[in-house]
Amino acid sequence: MEDAVASIRLHVNHHDPYEEWEKETRQEAFRIARQQHAQVRSEQRKERHQARTKAQQELEAIHEQQLKEVQRQLSEMNLKKRQDEEQLRSQWKERDRRLWERIDAVIKLEEEKMRVKLEGERRKREEEERIRRVIEEKKRQEDERKRHEEEEKSKKREQEDEERRQVVEAERARAERERTEEQERKALGLTTAFEDWKRARDTLKALKNGPMKTVKSDKALKSIWSAGRRAITPKIGQLTNDLQAINKISQQIIEIVRPLRPHPPPVYVALLSSVAKAILLQAEIEVTAEKRSAIPLAQVTTNLLGVLDGFADVFWARLCQRAGGWPIPIVVPAKDADGVPLSDEGRRKALGYRPDEGLADYTTRVSGIMRVYFHILVTPVIQPLDPVVRLPRYWTIFSRMLKNPSLLDSCVAPSVLHAALDVGGLLAREVWGQQWVRLLSLLYEGVTVGYHGVEGRLIGGKSPEGIAARVRVQLEIERIMGAS
Repeated sequence: MEDAVASIRLHVNHHDPYEEWEKETRQEAFRIARQQHAQVRSEQRKERHQARTKAQQELEAIHEQQLKEVQRQLSEMNLKKRQDEEQLRSQWKERDRRLWERIDAVIKLEEEKMRVKLEGERRKREEEERIRRVIEEKKRQEDERKRHEEEEKSKKREQEDEERRQVVEAERARAERERTEEQERKALGLTTAFEDWKRARDTLKALKNGPMKTVKSDKALKSIWSAGRRAITPKIGQLTNDLQAINKISQQIIEIVRPLRPHPPPVYVALLSSVAKAILLQAEIEVTAEKRSAIPLAQVTTNLLGVLDGFADVFWARLCQRAGGWPIPIVVPAKDADGVPLSDEGRRKALGYRPDEGLADYTTRVSGIMRVYFHILVTPVIQPLDPVVRLPRYWTIFSRMLKNPSLLDSCVAPSVLHAALDVGGLLAREVWGQQWVRLLSLLYEGVTVGYHGVEGRLIGGKSPEGIAARVRVQLEIERIMGAS
């Protein structure tokens, strides 16, 4: 027993190295295992903590996004609510406005009805009062009429007798005065503007419907007339400002128109017409380009006017045909000399316009023709000529034009006046003296200040042509007045 115990004690107290190593190894393994286990548990706890943190952050982000979405939806709902409220408020305001408009309209309608009613009653009262006053006035007038009836009858008879006597006396004096004036005009060769116009138009119609129609319808007469016309035209075109050449050509034309063996009367008159047309055509062509070419034309015309019977009438008719009413001068009337109304085309033709001719070309052409006519008026002559080609006609043209605003308003007027002043202004000053100076002062006022006392209403109007011609007239008057 003791041995067993000693053996056990020995065994217990014995230190085996392997067992010691195994025991230490086992203890070390346990220690390492516990450390690893603790580390693993620590890492697991850390991972779980991180996972919980990440999940919490994700959950918070989701919650935040959901909160923003909710807030956005709430904002949209609030905006829509405000819009709906504003729309409802506007609708209510519009409804109230329309309601009040209808109420105001009804009130105004009722007020208008009341006003009309009151106005009607007032008018009725006024009408009744007026009728009452009218009745009273009629009654008073009737009483007054009856009271003065006998007196008025007697006064009326006396007045009628006196008026009849005065009318008879005035008519007799007027008739006597007109007869005296007409005799004086005839003695002096004076006519009215319309008489001059009628003379030209009647002569032109008689010429076209008489001799010209006869000559053109007869072959033999037409042949004679054509030969004479062909001989006349070159003569007029050969004119120069040489007295000997002028007299020679004048004589040649006289021999063509009035040969030793006289032409038949229709041919003679037709040749007079051809001479007049050739002169005026030359005036339109040459004088427009060179104003001095008007002098020989005027001298030849004056020579022919003093020799050829009837040439004054024919020349006057053709002159007014080409230049309209400016040679007279007169505003071309709406009716012809025979009383027949002129169409627009007919009146334009009577004014002297060519087909498709503009105002500027018309003014230039008429000015050239009138320059020749003014030279005819101032050309000295030995034998008396027709009144329409005598010097007094120069004064008549100025006098008539200054009396007629319709003529002065035209842009043609200053061009014609300038041609007249340029040709005969100085001669007129010598002939009429102070009277001419007074006329020029009126004309100067018309181109600088205004005519007929109307400031700003200048001769020639406001067209560029009229303004330019008006300046030339002003300069020409200053030249005449400044001449010694």
